[in-house]
Amino acid sequence: MLNRLWSTLKGAFASSVLVANAMAVCSGMIPFALLKLALPAGAVRRGTDRILNALAEGWIAVNGWWLAGVERICWDVTGLEGLRRRGWYLVSSNHQSWVDILVLQKVFHRRVPFLKFFLKRQLLYVPVMGLAWWALDFPFMRRGSGSRTRDLATARAACAKFRQIPTSVMNFLEGTRFTPAKHQQQRSPYRHLLKPKVGGIATALSAMGERFDALLDVTIVYPDGVPTFWDLLSGRVRQVVVRVREREIPRDLLGGDYEGDPKFRARIQGWVQELWTEKDRHIEELVAGPQASAVS
Repeated sequence: MLNRLWSTLKGAFASSVLVANAMAVCSGMIPFALLKLALPAGAVRRGTDRILNALAEGWIAVNGWWLAGVERICWDVTGLEGLRRRGWYLVSSNHQSWVDILVLQKVFHRRVPFLKFFLKRQLLYVPVMGLAWWALDFPFMRRGSGSRTRDLATARAACAKFRQIPTSVMNFLEGTRFTPAKHQQQRSPYRHLLKPKVGGIATALSAMGERFDALLDVTIVYPDGVPTFWDLLSGRVRQVVVRVREREIPRDLLGGDYEGDPKFRARIQGWVQELWTEKDRHIEELVAGPQASAVS
């Protein structure tokens, strides 16, 4: 009973800090977002983008503070050596929970440029956060029937903006969070993953492929079971395993036409399937075998 009460109190505290932090940062973003809207090109845009990204990284830093305060999570993370704050990265990860986003932000905070996610268009209308995501140039994708052409145009426009300052473009290849029901419905050939959707990563490579320094292939495992966001807020997450592999992007995948070139489409699909097959094996090893030495 006392443990449950304590968890609830921690969750309430973390939720309050999370909301207050978001409100404060988004309020600070408003004048710069309006300036960006009024003067969307040239040096003004580059300046506002840097300020907006700095505010967003401040938001991540505060999230890291309350995350450490509600529970001492054991972080088992490898593969961060040699990453550059002034680089351009294409980042891909498996996706199981909303917790993944905070995990990725914490792991990469001040190691690579601020992560820019592909988001569902409905999230544009989330109070406060929708404005922040728009100001930070997160691409909003419709993902519905008949929307593919518009989605590709949106992604290309966003990636064109990302060429201006160092950026990490984040794409969950599965397109949605893994659940056993979705896995069964898809008849996925992978044990721990849904089938990958290649369109988003292909568009990013087409729009700015030669600008990317590397692909950061991320694998996230929760040894105690996939947590909910409330589990994270209330301090019930004990261990997080993250493996980062920096991979060279094949030269023949840079700048191709995914929609109009069947050979290019086949090449990138084959490349992603190889990555996914290896990731599935890697997850199986992490789940089944003893964990490496953990660092807190």
